[in-house]
Amino acid sequence: MRKLEMRKNNTKGRLITFCGLDGCGKSTMIEMLNDWLARMDKDVFLTKQPTDFVRNTPIFRTYMDNPNHDSYDYRSLSLLAASDRVQHCNKVILPQLEKGRYVISDRYMYSCIANLRARGYSNDMWIYEIAESIVKPDLAIVLDVPVDIAVARVRNRIAEKDSYIDMDLQYRLRDEYLKLAETNGGIVLSSYRKAEETFSDIKSCFIKKLGGVI
Repeated sequence: MRKLEMRKNNTKGRLITFCGLDGCGKSTMIEMLNDWLARMDKDVFLTKQPTDFVRNTPIFRTYMDNPNHDSYDYRSLSLLAASDRVQHCNKVILPQLEKGRYVISDRYMYSCIANLRARGYSNDMWIYEIAESIVKPDLAIVLDVPVDIAVARVRNRIAEKDSYIDMDLQYRLRDEYLKLAETNGGIVLSSYRKAEETFSDIKSCFIKKLGGVI
């Protein structure tokens, strides 16, 4: 696993990112962090990657919703997602950081790399070059949970109870997220417990890593 050479955040703001499998609890932890910061009257900006522009494309929906991917080369989706992340980072996230805001992102560049590697493209180096145009998070959290638990949580969502899930891919993705965190200074936290326990660790990491709150 090659280390990412991302751009240092030289703004007044702070960037916090959450990654992990679908069903790992990102939405819950982001909501709890947002509420915690709001109680201290902190200025927070919530966002997600990839943006709806990518999420609503036929190629994205094909890979998310169907087992048959013969119509597309996965690199084409990865390139589309990577370009979306560059645009989103530099034209959406960066301006908010320059305002001194706390930016919390549901997924980030790490997800793009994890998916590319998990699908067998571990020798592709172009993704690392693109990462050089992305601001490095001040706090990068990977929420880790056993694959079967994550999938069960997804299945409990009414809109996704019958959605297609590539189980083998989920196991590979989990491994890639853990490798990315180890190589790039990310913080892995178990979300296979009560939400309050996981969030307590997030608060501790937040204070330790960022020196409190701005």
